[in-house]
Amino acid sequence: MAGYTDIDRLAISTIRLLAVDQVSKANSGHPGAPLGLAPAAHVIWKQMKFNPKSPEWINRDRFVLSNGHAVALLYSLLHLFGYPLSVEDLKQFRQVGSRTPGHPEADLDGIDVTTGPLGQGICNAVGLAIAQANFAATYNKPGFELSNNYTYVFLGDGCLQEGVSSEASSLAGHLQLGNLIAIYDDNRITIDGDTKVSFDEDVRKRYEAYGWEVLSVENGNEDLDAIAHALEQAKKSKDKPTLIKLTTMIGYGSLEAGSHAVHGAPLKADDVKQLKTSLGFTADEAFVVPQEVYDLYNKSTIQPGAQAETEWNALFERYIESHPKEGAELKRRLAGELPENWVSKLPVYNPSDSAIASRKLSEIVLQSIYNELPELIGGSADLTPSNLTRWNEAVDFQPPQSGLGDYTGRYIRYGVREHGMGAIINGISAFGANYKPFGATFLNFVSYAAGAVRLAALSGHPVIWVATHDSIGLGEDGPTHQPVETLTHLRALPNMQVWRPADGNEVSAAYKVALESKHTPAVLALSRQNLPQLEGSSIEKASKGGYILKDIQNPDISIISTGSEVSIAVEAAKLLAEKNVKVRVVSLPDFHTFAQQPKDYQMSVLPDGVPILSFEVLSTSGWAKYAHQSFGLDTFGASGKGPDVYKHFGFTVEGVVDKAEKTIAFYKGKQVISPLNKAF
Repeated sequence: MAGYTDIDRLAISTIRLLAVDQVSKANSGHPGAPLGLAPAAHVIWKQMKFNPKSPEWINRDRFVLSNGHAVALLYSLLHLFGYPLSVEDLKQFRQVGSRTPGHPEADLDGIDVTTGPLGQGICNAVGLAIAQANFAATYNKPGFELSNNYTYVFLGDGCLQEGVSSEASSLAGHLQLGNLIAIYDDNRITIDGDTKVSFDEDVRKRYEAYGWEVLSVENGNEDLDAIAHALEQAKKSKDKPTLIKLTTMIGYGSLEAGSHAVHGAPLKADDVKQLKTSLGFTADEAFVVPQEVYDLYNKSTIQPGAQAETEWNALFERYIESHPKEGAELKRRLAGELPENWVSKLPVYNPSDSAIASRKLSEIVLQSIYNELPELIGGSADLTPSNLTRWNEAVDFQPPQSGLGDYTGRYIRYGVREHGMGAIINGISAFGANYKPFGATFLNFVSYAAGAVRLAALSGHPVIWVATHDSIGLGEDGPTHQPVETLTHLRALPNMQVWRPADGNEVSAAYKVALESKHTPAVLALSRQNLPQLEGSSIEKASKGGYILKDIQNPDISIISTGSEVSIAVEAAKLLAEKNVKVRVVSLPDFHTFAQQPKDYQMSVLPDGVPILSFEVLSTSGWAKYAHQSFGLDTFGASGKGPDVYKHFGFTVEGVVDKAEKTIAFYKGKQVISPLNKAF
């Protein structure tokens, strides 16, 4: 192994055994992939650029473990390469409250994205690569190369079998992301056994067809020179992402090597002993790290990484002097701050303004703020003319040589790839630099991307979903396109804003809260049909997530509603007033944001003593949190013109009046406790 020494082999053995010891100590985990991937990890991490004492440095190389079950490998690397993860942390692998959970989580220094569900990580890596390409094209100047980092990703057969990886990999090839290097652990094993039972496609040809460069390493278990050569070749591919097909033996060195038995269960005690003995370690000692290994990585990677950041910081200071406008903007972004007074650009509406569909109101917001927020980047899953997400002056994010745009572009054409889009925007958000990515599709098809949406909430990526065609009001496309249960599902996610704005001020409020969020993603459910501008609405009120739109002294009932139904509730209140029924109308555009308000504010909106009727033309599930009775749709929709579909299901002013009168009659003479008042 020219260029590699016995110390390198000792380091690889250390990585392997630390991973095995973590799994053995926990009596749970996946030792097989770390044993096979340790040589590649050693070669790649040894040449990576990062500073473990400054884990958020923007020009660090990124590393994504898409086959997240191999996380014991990643924890071993983080410890050995100087991140604040101790041997004691490794010993607590998979234990409650530990810093080493069973799959990678992004709140630990050195872990860029949360992975686990297979296929997500490779898509996150595409997002990281998109962000870097945009960042470099936007801020690099002659003599000032502020951004030149790579994104590395490990993935396995499981990731390749998940359809989401195909979506993102196809787009990455189209975008010619030469800064993306993927290492495919070709060990031919999944949980079910040998991949021949379900997976025998030619991965090389598939990725070549996507427009990737594909390289092969035949002996990934031992041939460090071949791995290093492939890596060097990958970096020369400036207009193609690279897939390195690395043939390994799962559980290399184990008595179970090459078998699915070593995939997801600890090695047997005698197997661990023979493995340690064969690698030159003491059979009965665990979590051993020779000082030579620490010294190797300190010299090869940690010290050069710290020096690289020091030089970058000096370069950035000179950049600020030479390019004060861009320098100030970038300094603000790196601090995680939005521009001062950007909120003043949000449109404000009065009741005399025209009725406008909330998807159009969203377009007006984007048109109004795009120039104020250079961190805003996004696109649509092939529905731009329907989602209305592209501002007039937008430049498409495309390879410069394509003639379709360039890498400074902030509008991304995702194609018909909802799930891939969702995972990619998570990666863009994870890059840093305060990127505010959005993705757009019909609300019904956000369900296609449920895996990525859930990981955004779990990881704290404040991405935005522009989800139009939000109800049966979309009409003729029928039940296949009409979301009924989708908001219930999304509202059930922890750490998720789900906005269904009722007019222009509420749309502006939704964007305000979503863009100011640092750790919570948002879905904006927007209408196809026109909505009137409401008297009593405002950005300030709607920014609380829920508020009293129409108040009255001593109400007989509160009608609480969202989106296109709020204006119907207002009209129903007027009709009920003619019958001497006092109605308070509450707009609740976002459950999550309302729940963050102080309890006394919430109780002022939904107090004791007043029965509450919710009205939303979607599933009633979940409304018990805020209402005593619910008027909604617990079947699928129907095909027809939007107003006719509403009428078909009884979602009319008269229908609301009928349900309100029945609710009042039911609770008459009874003690009414607000749903907010609970034992715990």
